[in-house]
Amino acid sequence: MTEKNKKGVKIFIILGTKAQLIKMAPIMLEFDKQKIPYKFIFTGQHKETINKLELDFKIRKPDFVLYDGPDITSIFKMIIWACKITTKAILNKKKFFGKTKNGIVLVHGDTFSTLVGAIIGKLAGFKVGHVEAGLRSFNLRDPFPEELIRVIVFRMADYFFCPGNWALKNLKKYSGKKINLHNNTLQDSLSLALISVNNTKSNIPEEPYCVCSIHRFENIFNKNKLKDIVDKIEKISKDFPVVFILHMPTKKKLNEFNLLVNLKSNKNIELRNRCGYFDFIKLINSSRFLISDGGSNQEETYYLGLPVLLFRNATERKEGLGKNAFLSHLSEKKINYFLKNINKFRTNKINIIESPSSIAVEFLKKEFA
Repeated sequence: MTEKNKKGVKIFIILGTKAQLIKMAPIMLEFDKQKIPYKFIFTGQHKETINKLELDFKIRKPDFVLYDGPDITSIFKMIIWACKITTKAILNKKKFFGKTKNGIVLVHGDTFSTLVGAIIGKLAGFKVGHVEAGLRSFNLRDPFPEELIRVIVFRMADYFFCPGNWALKNLKKYSGKKINLHNNTLQDSLSLALISVNNTKSNIPEEPYCVCSIHRFENIFNKNKLKDIVDKIEKISKDFPVVFILHMPTKKKLNEFNLLVNLKSNKNIELRNRCGYFDFIKLINSSRFLISDGGSNQEETYYLGLPVLLFRNATERKEGLGKNAFLSHLSEKKINYFLKNINKFRTNKINIIESPSSIAVEFLKKEFA
């Protein structure tokens, strides 16, 4: 933890998950490049997976850490954690925010850290800027709680940094200033990762393989649903060897429901713990396709042109749908269709001209630096 906030810093970034740091890293790097002062406040939601990202992206360590315990892997613990860190931030307002007035708190995405960051920003008397604003599934129950968090944060935000026209249109009824970044900041993160893939030490299987990454609450907290997902992955592994990336909450639930033993005993499934972002990009970029329930994974595969089978009923993102991304609804028929037509879902890589992170930083520089 660094020294107390100096007077004059007006930009505060509150993050807590691996995905948030991946997508905000290019903005933070651009701040550093232009010598724009900011403070990085870390909520600690994904503490155990964050150190490798700092090394990958060469970003500085957090100025303040609100929670220094193990990763939060249950909803109940998440609620207790959220209350504690919000209280801590407000009781130590002067320590974290100094004498700053007219500042902005930047939050990202749709996690509990997003909501907590927005609440802290409002209680501290600052404006709230929401990066990756405007994404919607238009179903509060799917994904839950992400969709609900998004809607709440929309009502609290003063600045909306939207990853495209569709997201921008979804914010018509919300007051505040909208900034169209035209693409997701993840594209900048991906560009940095692709430059470094040759220097990563990922263990790439020799035989053709697919990668699986499952972590959403609606998929892992329901025993019957998680069992169904495991059954489907085992069936897929008969034709395509699977590298299964285990998120901590997923691993915990697989153990709790006695499903991990099935995966461990399957010779066609290789279980791996979460790796660094650059390692992960190298792994999926060398694969035949990805099985995922992650929004960021949907975006990454869109930019890479990689086929992705979405183990979801709905998605808040448009990237890749009808092109490289196939929404399965966990339907056996749809999954089989995808597997028989994988090559049809392989598309060209997407190259963009203007960096979305640079657009965001230029706006923030004029308003707050």
